[in-house]
Amino acid sequence: MLIAVTSQNFRTITQHAGKSRRFLIFAQNASGQTVEVERLDLPLEMSMHEFKGEDHPIFKVDFLVTGSSGQGFVKRLAQQGVKVIATGESDPLKAAEALFAGKTLSPAAPHTHAHHPAPVMPRR
Repeated sequence: MLIAVTSQNFRTITQHAGKSRRFLIFAQNASGQTVEVERLDLPLEMSMHEFKGEDHPIFKVDFLVTGSSGQGFVKRLAQQGVKVIATGESDPLKAAEALFAGKTLSPAAPHTHAHHPAPVMPRR
């Protein structure tokens, strides 16, 4: 089993899975320990938001862990056999270890595309 984790900084689980281009890939070694086996640092055109092809490195994993994703992203990966899990966990290794152990990850905050709140107009 392979688990990909969105991590734009290669240290923490980051949000916006569809725009992510950096991923940590985890597997279990022969001793059953969770280990990082690969880092993906993809060009802009390989983000899911931009990618239109049928052979993407993320399509080869079993799970993708992220801080947030939209429903279109979840459906697109499900069509490739990849289950997306949005979590509030920030540590990629802890998240991968929990999945390998069959544990449930803490839920993520709701996904939103609104990055800036609407300005509040003063009353007159």
